[in-house]
Amino acid sequence: MTDRLALAPMRVSLTEAERAVATLLEYVGEEPSRDGLRDTPARVVRAMRELTSGYDDDPAQILSRTFDESSDELIMLRDIAFHSTCEHHLLPFHGTVSIGYLPGKVVGISKLARLVDCFARRLQIQERMTNQIARAIETHLESRGTGVIVSARHLCMACRGVRKESTAMVTSAMLGALRADAASRAEFLRLTSMS
Repeated sequence: MTDRLALAPMRVSLTEAERAVATLLEYVGEEPSRDGLRDTPARVVRAMRELTSGYDDDPAQILSRTFDESSDELIMLRDIAFHSTCEHHLLPFHGTVSIGYLPGKVVGISKLARLVDCFARRLQIQERMTNQIARAIETHLESRGTGVIVSARHLCMACRGVRKESTAMVTSAMLGALRADAASRAEFLRLTSMS
């Protein structure tokens, strides 16, 4: 795995990033040097690096190890938990992803979960993340059909603005046969809603 922050020319230094966090603390009326906040700037910068570690992952590499299995039936992995960071407010959103695909190639189920993390651990919007997951499966597994459904709660909506805590946003991407063939799409949607 390539460390994008170590290899790329840094736009700002670690010290500058920590200073930016300290400036935000000052902006809200806090004193960054007090006991409870003294280490906060460094912690926030480390957390942001972890929360955006998906930029270091390559979807092609994640999906590169395939199994020599022949299947013309839908493969499903449901309720993959994820956390991401909204690019608009830098607040978390979290939920589940359900993936179904008509395989060209077959991967282990952990690879699908890793693919979700690859895209979730970036500054994101849910709509784009949904499409990125679907396109990666279509491209790297040569799927005949791909469906992705994401359901998430957004803290930018729960903690600020309209403050609707129990609202979930649902997005979907249907490609290939799961978009074109009503029976395949219906099977995918039925399997995602099974309890």
